Amino acid sequence: MTITQLNYVLAVAEFQNFTIAAEKCFVTQPTLSMQIQKLEEELDIKIFDRNKKPIQLTEVGKKIVAQAQSIVNEADRIKDIVEQQKGFIGGDFKIGIIPTIMPTLLPMFLNNFIKKYPKLNLIIEEHTTDEIINRLKKGQLDAAIAATPLREPDLKEIVLYYEPFVGYFPNSFNKNKSLLSADDLNINDILLLQDGHCFTNGILNICKASKLDHKRRFELTSGSFETLIGLANEGLGVTFLPYLHTLQLNEKDKLNLVEFANPKPSREVSLIFSRNELKIHIIDAIRNTISGVVKGAIAFQDIEIISPKLNT
Repeated sequence: MTITQLNYVLAVAEFQNFTIAAEKCFVTQPTLSMQIQKLEEELDIKIFDRNKKPIQLTEVGKKIVAQAQSIVNEADRIKDIVEQQKGFIGGDFKIGIIPTIMPTLLPMFLNNFIKKYPKLNLIIEEHTTDEIINRLKKGQLDAAIAATPLREPDLKEIVLYYEPFVGYFPNSFNKNKSLLSADDLNINDILLLQDGHCFTNGILNICKASKLDHKRRFELTSGSFETLIGLANEGLGVTFLPYLHTLQLNEKDKLNLVEFANPKPSREVSLIFSRNELKIHIIDAIRNTISGVVKGAIAFQDIEIISPKLNT
């Protein structure tokens, strides 16, 4: 039994396909299949049911994969210990980011980061929060950036910044006040991202309304703030944006922004990682870089944190 064989097993378990798993492992499909077959012969069991499409784990295979993941993670930690001791910031580092943060935060820090740490291969993946939690626990991500708190006992959270919500009210909607409060909001006028987004649930919390109770003039399934802005500009409603997203708007659209009165409702954005994570020196490098660029962009002092009920 080798670490390489276990990595092949984990790849097939993840992608449920020998060919794709081989591509991800940078080996030929016959090589990967042969090594897994050797492991099955050594253990005298079948890890995969090859008769099912897609390929499925056998019952004993599920237990083997869980243990294999633990073994591979611990083997990787030996390399992490050595690199941390040497102060080396390099190699592969996988980080997940939720969709409502990725488009605005990534352009702010990525260029500076890769220039400062050229030996580090930062692998960035967009995932929902549920998927991020799952991948962190399985060791498939080294860290992630998401709205918090998550209240996961196996994960550690380091707050990066607090990001206020900002109203987007086109001229077709009456803006009687220069500052918004929760009492000014009519849930039936608000355009929201698809159900399940943490940003959506934060807005619903502000409105003190249930997404199951309000009646809509139409049903919208979108994960794009640009779509919401376009619909709002057509007079179909109002919406809300995370503050950093408003920095990317054109000058005309910026005229439609209305801030909340203090304390401003905001979301907490954190760097998340396993409590057993050893690449702390890389996590610190990411945190310091992000904090440096965001600190000047968000200067709000009086804020109210709105915790999401569901995170995506």
